[in-house]
Amino acid sequence: MRNLSVILAAAFCLTSETGAQTAPHNPDANSAVPNLVALVGTTSELAPVVNRYSNDLTSVSRRYDADGSPDQRKRMRDFYTSWRTRLAEIDFDKLSHEGKIDYVLLNRDMKHELTLLDRSEKHRGEMASVIPFADRLLALQDSRRDLVTMNSRAASSTIASIAKEVDSLRALIESPPADTKKGAKSAPRPSRTVANRAARRIDDIKRGTAAWYKYYDGYDPQFSWWMKDPYKRLDEALTKYAKALREKVVGFKPGEGDANNGPIIGDPIGRDGLNEELAYEMIPYTPEELIAIAQREYAFSLSEIKKASREMGFGDNWKAAMEKVKNTYVEPGKQPDLIRDLARQAEAFFDQHDWVTIPALAREDWRMEMMSPERQRVAPFFLGGESILVSYPTADMTEEEKLMSLRGNNPHFSHATVFHELNPGHHLQGFMADRYNPHRGIFWTPFWGEGQSLYWEMFLWDHGFQVSPEDRIGALFWRMHRSA
Repeated sequence: MRNLSVILAAAFCLTSETGAQTAPHNPDANSAVPNLVALVGTTSELAPVVNRYSNDLTSVSRRYDADGSPDQRKRMRDFYTSWRTRLAEIDFDKLSHEGKIDYVLLNRDMKHELTLLDRSEKHRGEMASVIPFADRLLALQDSRRDLVTMNSRAASSTIASIAKEVDSLRALIESPPADTKKGAKSAPRPSRTVANRAARRIDDIKRGTAAWYKYYDGYDPQFSWWMKDPYKRLDEALTKYAKALREKVVGFKPGEGDANNGPIIGDPIGRDGLNEELAYEMIPYTPEELIAIAQREYAFSLSEIKKASREMGFGDNWKAAMEKVKNTYVEPGKQPDLIRDLARQAEAFFDQHDWVTIPALAREDWRMEMMSPERQRVAPFFLGGESILVSYPTADMTEEEKLMSLRGNNPHFSHATVFHELNPGHHLQGFMADRYNPHRGIFWTPFWGEGQSLYWEMFLWDHGFQVSPEDRIGALFWRMHRSA
């Protein structure tokens, strides 16, 4: 992972504006304008191709909006296959370096999408006995998008028959027969993983069918007259069936019968799937090698945090040292000042060593906002990018919530991550990505998104940014978390 981060950061630095800039964060307007002559002709000749692909993909995805429907599956496969055929007509060897980058990225993206369609087909086959009605319901939205004239009587019969089928399947799940007589229907026997996936799929189908129903209801008197009761029965049947799958097969407790509660059930893609994803992300490691890297990183961090703990007088009891660090929070109302000072400190450190260009406008345009108490319940640490969202307690929070927020956002934890969110991390990353080859936004990957900012965390550790043992513990808190 370190190697990938180095590559990404090196690419980032090479596409930055030439020359260090140490302008104040609020310069005059002229100093924030780049060398426009140097920008001419720097983009890829395949930019129009990538933009056309992105726009066509958006159009097709909007048109075929019944996810997983028969028509949608066929259209998306045809889309990616035909685009790959057309791309192959371009002479790769005659492209510029930038053009070759786009060619590789575009071909890689389409190949991966076809792989995902194959994976979805496999998953669909595993769920066939559990939700055999899926295609018939999804096809209703396909017909609507095809502008087929509504046959309300026929649609009513379809909906009524599927509702009965769903109730029958639910009964088999809730009370499977002790023995199956000749000719009797046997209960589906999905694994917990397949049952959980099927329950989520039912939720999706239910929402899609509701949108289909809403389109006609009230606007087509015949539709409403025929459909009101059958649709109500189907909606209730789907809700009960998803609940039965979760409680009887997956292991949800009563009352946890929706996708937002209950146990976490994974949906593994297997070794082949994992290797495909690693290849797609251009990560040249096996799963075992990645685990070994993480274990070495964690062992390194554990050794370093014990050193810092000894400097603080806690011996090898690094957890006690960590508790001391957590309780160094600033008083209420002072967190914005802390974040501002840490951000400027990081920018000054980079200026001192001339490691990467931070344009004057990138210093000037980032903003600070406070995170709501509601969002802090799911995002207890500050977030960043275009703006930095400061997580700190408000008067209305409980004492426990206040202490959790204070401790989790102490100066030493924050010292190691403010630059991750702002400059030269996510803020500078987004600033540059918006201005250099922005057509490549469609190729976004978390290994670039988080990898670039994580690289700077590693880089600054190696170059002595964390001087005090408390700051080193703050940095190691995050590093250990990421390794684990």
